[in-house]
Formats: sequence, structure tokens, C-alpha cells
Amino acid sequence: MKDTRKRILMVDDDEDDFFLVNTLLQDVTSNQYTIDWAATYDKAIEAIEKKEHELYLVDYRLGRYTGLDILRHFQKIGYEAPVIMLTGKGDYAIDNEAMMAGASDYLVKGEITGPELERAIRYGIMEFKHLRTIAENERKYFGIFEKSHDLIVLADCNKNIIEVNPTVLRKMQYSRDEFLKMNLKDLFVHEAEALQFLLDICEDDAIIQKEFSFKNKSGQKIEVLVNANKLDEQLGTFLCVAEDITEKKREELEKRQQEKFVISGRIARVIAHEVRNPLTNILLAVGQFNQDGTPDSEDHQLYLDIIERNCTRINQLVTELLQSTRMMELHLQDWHVNTLLKNALALAYDRLQLNNIRLKEFYTEENVTLQADDEKMNIALLNILINAVEAMIPGEGILTVSTQSENGKAYIRIRDNGMGIPEDNKARLFDPFFTSKTKGTGLGLTSTQNIIINHKGTIHVESAPGEGTLFTIILPLS
Repeated sequence: MKDTRKRILMVDDDEDDFFLVNTLLQDVTSNQYTIDWAATYDKAIEAIEKKEHELYLVDYRLGRYTGLDILRHFQKIGYEAPVIMLTGKGDYAIDNEAMMAGASDYLVKGEITGPELERAIRYGIMEFKHLRTIAENERKYFGIFEKSHDLIVLADCNKNIIEVNPTVLRKMQYSRDEFLKMNLKDLFVHEAEALQFLLDICEDDAIIQKEFSFKNKSGQKIEVLVNANKLDEQLGTFLCVAEDITEKKREELEKRQQEKFVISGRIARVIAHEVRNPLTNILLAVGQFNQDGTPDSEDHQLYLDIIERNCTRINQLVTELLQSTRMMELHLQDWHVNTLLKNALALAYDRLQLNNIRLKEFYTEENVTLQADDEKMNIALLNILINAVEAMIPGEGILTVSTQSENGKAYIRIRDNGMGIPEDNKARLFDPFFTSKTKGTGLGLTSTQNIIINHKGTIHVESAPGEGTLFTIILPLS
């Protein structure tokens, strides 16, 4: 049968004391504990390093050593176990020092009774097990908190942030001290979303799988899927766990853009075929009519000119539509992302000066090289830059451009402080022939998107009326 008795080690250089303690304990509980004896410091160290005992009774005075030396050895080898210090009467300073050094309790020699000794041992073992369980749980949950890839935020009853995990610090780019001065609503891009979030969590006590837009310190938007609920009803603390779905949504958008681009190309080819044939016949007929006879009046000639001019215009639009939606041949070379953007800015420089637009430039210092057709990229970037200039009030406009490298991709961002784009128009921004300008074909951004897609990249727009517009171009590195 397995011995279930708890093993205790007594460290004491006095055999009479060991005999007395052993007798007291056996008189109270004859079959629950086994006490081993270490008469010297060296034997005690040898026994402790085997880690075979559940509790240690250590006399303070051990020849040239003390019980504090024993406690220090526990710390040195990283061994945690309950230790009860045995001290002389009136050694309160020693008692306090022993407790500070890690002893779980102390007993005064000469005043120990059997029940008191058994209770101290039993409580010492039980308390140690409870503390170890708590510590393990703390390590486990602290590990989850620290190592989670999700953004974890704790807030108090006033929704002020009281703790964040490292993922929040990394993605949101604020320091911990900055976060501790912030409110939950400060994380959101849109004030309306923030107010709705706070309203929902107060009324329902929980938010399950809702999408919101956060913004980091540099103003970049992070799409998140949020779960939030009250952590402690009495304290009113809130736990907010947000999964970063920015990349996932970006991939979904890329897929939609690719599908839309393919469909637009098919439609363009159908239009070209079905429209060009009758147009050609009309133009041939007009030409033949002009050759065969003189019109009866000036009105006839005027009408013929109108027919010819508009047929030619339709033909040009069909050609532009085809060019803006077909896969194109690229002449690829290695280009630094900064150079591509600076080249496009040089072409737009006259417009910036003419409209008195202030330019802010932020370029990456890394060697961010990508393969690009510089002529095509000039067209794509210039279309965005010109749109930005035209969206801003002359003399009040601020154009901010930046480059960055992240996760093996190059980022080009072009931001204006213009009138912004209504939500309904954003969805149609890259559609052929869609334009809000009085003059324009509506194929500029379609062509831009085509060029970016042909470079295996993506283009995204963020905008709201009165808040300006941000275009983000993402391209793979060489």
C-alpha cells in the first residue's frame, strides 16, 4: 500500500528538540506525518535539493549558520515550499526577518503544543497549495493576456482604460502611459460608432462579434471584430477583446476588385464589339454622302458634322474603356518606392503651386524596392494627385504623402484635406465612366486601378464628407 503520510523535514542541531517535536506531533496525529531529521546545515541542503518534503521545520540557530541561510538557499535553487521557522522566546526581530525572507510561519520553542504544531503544519501545507494554484492560474491567464494576438483592453466603470496587452501597444502605437489617460471611445475612428459601442455595452452588458474601426496614433484605420462584456459587476470593469481583421477585409476587397475588374473588362469588350460595328457603318455612310453629293442646305451639313463628331467621340470613349480595363504589357524594372512617388509629384508640381497647396512628405528610410513600370505608375499616381488637388480649396489645401514598408509590401499613401467623398460614391469610385466632375470621362481612377492590379497590388480609399480623402496603394516588394 502506498504511504500517504506527508513528509516533513526538521532542520535542527539539537536531537532533543527533534525528539520533542516528533513526539508532540505523533501524539496528536499518529499516522498523518513522517518527520525526517537533518542535524547540520550541509545535510539540510542535501535533503532540500532532493525536494522530497512537503514542509520544512527550520531552527533559526544552526551553529555558524542560521535558518535565514536555509531560506536563502531555497531562493537560490528556485524551490518553493512552506517553511516554518523555530525561534527562541522574544526573538521578534528574527521572526519578522524570517517572514520577510519567505518563511510561511514561525513557532516559539518552549511554547509549542501538539495541537498548535499540527495546525501550523496543516495550514502551512494547505496555504502553500492554494497559493501555488493561484500563482499557476495567474501565470496562465497572464500568459494569455501577454501573448494573445488579439487586442485586449480593460476599462473601469467610466470606460477609462486601466490596462492593455502588448498587442494593443504594438498595433495602436501608443505607450502604456498614454493609454492610461485615454477612454474607450478614443480608440474609435467614428464618434457615432464609439457612442453606439458605449451605449450597447451599458445596456446589454455584452457585445458579440461586432465590427468597428479603430485608429492608431498615426491615424491609420484598423478594422476590428469586437467582443466586450462586464468583467466585474461590482467594480464595473469592462473587458474588450478585438480581433484585427484589417488584412482579412483587405483580402476580401482585393478579391472583389479583381472580380469586378474582370467583369468590367468583359463588358467593355462586348460594348466595343456591339457599338463599334454600327458606328463604323454610320461614319462610312456619312463619308460617302459627303463625297457623292452636295447637301441641299447648311443645316444638312451641320447635322452631318454633329453625327460625325459624336460618332468619333463615342469611338474614342470605347477605346479608352478598353484600355482602362484590359490586362496590359508592363516593362518592369526595380524602383525604390520613394523614387516612384517623387517622380509623380514632380509632374504634379505646377498644379500644386498654381493652387497654393502645401505639401507634406514622409518617406521611409528603408531600402524598399519593387518591380514597376515607371511610366504606368506615373499615370496611376498622377491621377490620384490631380484628383486630390482638385478636391481641395486653393490656398487652404494640405497634401500629405508617405511611403512605408510592412509585412513584405510597400505602402504609398496620399491624403488630402478636401471635401471628401460621400459613402455612396466610394463604392463606385473605380467604376468606368463614374465621375462627379462636370468635365471628365470617369476613366481616370478606373485606369489607375487597372495599373495597380496589373502590378499585383491593391488600392483602397478612406473618406468622409468634410474630412478629406486617403488613398492607400499596396504593392509587393521585389
